[in-house]
Formats: sequence, structure tokens, C-alpha cells
Amino acid sequence: MSMPLDIGVIDTMVGFPVGFEIYDFIRKQAKDWDTRETFQFPVEYLFKGAPKDLFGADDPVAVVLHEMDRFGIERAMIGCEGDVSQHALAAHPDRFIPSMSVDPNRGMDDIRKMVENYERFGLKAATAFPAGYVPQVPINDRRFYPIYAKCCELDIPIFVCAGVPGPRIKMACQQVELIDDVMYDFPDLTFVTRHGCEPWTDLAVKLMLKWPGLHYSTSAFAPKYYPRDIIDYANTRGADKIIYAGYFPMGLSLERIFNELPNVGFKDDVWPKFLRENATRVLKL
Repeated sequence: MSMPLDIGVIDTMVGFPVGFEIYDFIRKQAKDWDTRETFQFPVEYLFKGAPKDLFGADDPVAVVLHEMDRFGIERAMIGCEGDVSQHALAAHPDRFIPSMSVDPNRGMDDIRKMVENYERFGLKAATAFPAGYVPQVPINDRRFYPIYAKCCELDIPIFVCAGVPGPRIKMACQQVELIDDVMYDFPDLTFVTRHGCEPWTDLAVKLMLKWPGLHYSTSAFAPKYYPRDIIDYANTRGADKIIYAGYFPMGLSLERIFNELPNVGFKDDVWPKFLRENATRVLKL
């Protein structure tokens, strides 16, 4: 069960340490004092040793590339919004994979933006945070449906946060059972969950067995806390469904992730799929 060291990892969730103001959209809907006034980022109560000292770096792209090189990450999926990300995509197209954060509350504006980013950057995925929107948008809400349809049309996956959100905001919009409606209505959609699906990981596994296009990524979880249901599924019928994603620098350092990964307990034939091959297939790299 040894983890390969030279596989050329693809990380499907990486950000840049630019500034804590990027979390202001969460503070807008939170009501507790810590989230609104104390925490530098809204889930720091969950993470120990988050690399907060990297934020505000003079060259955030260089910081991320350095960490990627240290731990054998060949390519990383980032957003295509903002000057830093757009510079990274232009300067290092062989290292960064373009995705776009969508908000169903913006309606057709985001649909048009998806097409624009597809043509400009070669968009490879959409990403969504249902609990983070103001107002929140449930995973199966009809406001999401034009986005799902456009993903099918562009033949790109959508990565969607599911399960109890880390920030102290309401969770109902991210219940895993809602995914069943989406997969029923969009059988051609490639839907990848983010952020754990807890406490409904057993249901997530059942739905992945049911729907060919449904996958799970490990974002926002230190490897020592990967859900047992997910590890067991990867080692049996789900080897093609579980995709590596980190959470650097939002809450986890790559050093912590890669120090803990070898102890996860994946079978030998699962590691290449988990660390690289499943992402390559889903993102059509």
C-alpha cells in the first residue's frame, strides 16, 4: 500500500495566498462574532498549523509553485478570476488548470462568463459553494440548472461543496441527498463533490454507485481524517471515483498533506488513479 513518489500529482484545489479579504463573502452572511470579526479565515477553528504566514507574499505564484515542486505536484487547478490567477495561467499554462467559480444568483451573466472563460482560458471546470452564496442556493435549486446545462454543453465537470460547511453558516443547501435530483435531471453531467460530504459519506458512496458521472474529491480534509467510507469505497468499487484535492493555502499546508498521505491505506492500484489518473480523465487533460 505504498504511495508512489514520482507520479506527477494533479491537485484539484489550490489557491494563492493573496489576502484574507477573499473571505469577506462568507462574513457577510455569518452571525457569530468570531467569523465576522476575529477569524482571519472563516474555518481556522477547524485547522491547526494553517499556513497563514504565507498570505500577503510579494509573489504568491512563486510561493505556490515552490510548494508544488517540493511535493511532486505537476499541475494544480485554480480559479481564473483575478489578476494573480490570470497571470499564473498565462505564465505557467503547463502547471495551472483553469476553473471558474460560479454563482447561480448571477443568472445569465455567469453563463456568458463561462463561455468567455472557456474561449479565453480553455476553462476545464466550474466550481460552486452553495452555502457560500448570498442568498444560499441549494444544490438542486433550479437556479443552478442553467449552469449544469452549460457544463454539459461545454463538456466540463462541476466541483460542488457538499455536506456540513466549515464556516458557521447554514448547511441545508448542501445536503448530499440533493445531488440525486441533479444527476437524475443531468445524466451526462460530471459532478465532483468537495469538502467531505459529512455526515452523509455513506449516502455519497451509494449515489456514486448509482450515478456514473458522480465523483468525490478530498478537498479541505487532512488525510488522517479522510472518511472511512471513502477509503473503503476507493479500495473496492470506487477506484475510478475518488480524486485528490488539497486545501492549500486556505487551511492546510502541502507539507502536512503529503506527510499524512502515505498512511491513508489505499491499495497499490488506487494511488495512481487517486493522485493523477482520475483527475486527468475528469478534466480531460
